[in-house]
Amino acid sequence: MSSAPDRSGTSHARHGGDRSSTTCSYVSGISQTSSTSSLTTCDLVSQWKQFLTAQARGILAVDFVHVDTVLLRRIYALIIIEHGTRRVHLAGITANPDGAWTTQAARNFLTDLGQRTAPVKFLIRDRAGQFTGSFDAVFTAEGIRILASPPRAPRANAICERIIGTLRRELFDRLLIVNEHHLRRVLTEYLLHYNTARPHRALGQLAPAQAGTRPPEINLANYRIRRKQVLGGLTHEYQIAA
Repeated sequence: MSSAPDRSGTSHARHGGDRSSTTCSYVSGISQTSSTSSLTTCDLVSQWKQFLTAQARGILAVDFVHVDTVLLRRIYALIIIEHGTRRVHLAGITANPDGAWTTQAARNFLTDLGQRTAPVKFLIRDRAGQFTGSFDAVFTAEGIRILASPPRAPRANAICERIIGTLRRELFDRLLIVNEHHLRRVLTEYLLHYNTARPHRALGQLAPAQAGTRPPEINLANYRIRRKQVLGGLTHEYQIAA
């Protein structure tokens, strides 16, 4: 689960409490239904799942992940994931993720994404203090609607929460980070592996770079398999030997 400083004190307790009223107001903001007052919480959750499925290729989600270095200095990485392809982007790394830094990171990300922003219609974020009005304005200027997840409802941004958990389990829990430069190098190499080689159940065991394709079926027993180390053997990739 991610963590970032300056959370809104009234809006971002991660667990517990009655979610029905906040979920109702949240779903009503994106639902085509004129009124949600008569719907149960299960109905609202079902509507949200249907929305995420139907609009997947037009949704981005963003969150921070923090890492404590060997010198006990906390560093933050801003992670953005495309729902449709599960492709993950590193938007920036800093020890001081204030509103101005986060806004500039958003500008840099959209510039790097270029024409691929065309199908994007929504950005899901939580209510961390860094996600200011200026941050939102960077996306709304491109016609992207901001969906702020409701209080005490981490599952509203579950896909982004999942990649944060994956980074912790597969990377940060198994590796000591020295400084910002080290973190950037490690994340860059891991995300290249994640996007181009790591299989995903949601994509039929394809990698995000292969999303939407249907590779030919082959009998691996007829080929030699080559193992490639990633991050010095922290994980591996397997390829057919030439």
